[in-house]
Amino acid sequence: MDTSMWLALASIAIGTYLLRLLPYLWMKRSLAKRQTKDGVGSMPTWLTVLGPTMIAAMFGTSLVPAQSDTVSWLATGVGILVTFGVWKRTRSMGLPILCGVVAFGIITFWF
Repeated sequence: MDTSMWLALASIAIGTYLLRLLPYLWMKRSLAKRQTKDGVGSMPTWLTVLGPTMIAAMFGTSLVPAQSDTVSWLATGVGILVTFGVWKRTRSMGLPILCGVVAFGIITFWF
């Protein structure tokens, strides 16, 4: 890879890290300021909702294929069904995602 690719990857990694670190540090400082002798200050509601909202946004965008053709939509549908089916049986997180990605890949490369 050339230098520009490494710089892009490094900036993405640093940006992702800072997006996680800065709210944590801000909240830690904010809670320390609001802490009373009797207990701990409360976390704002928007911060507790932020994580699930981001996961839902990433999930929603990952359901739309990059190419809008029949094979991509078929592979996406099969991947979703396989992921849900494996999750229903195992109730785990890793194995259903792996199986869904493999099913998506098989459909994509097979057709």
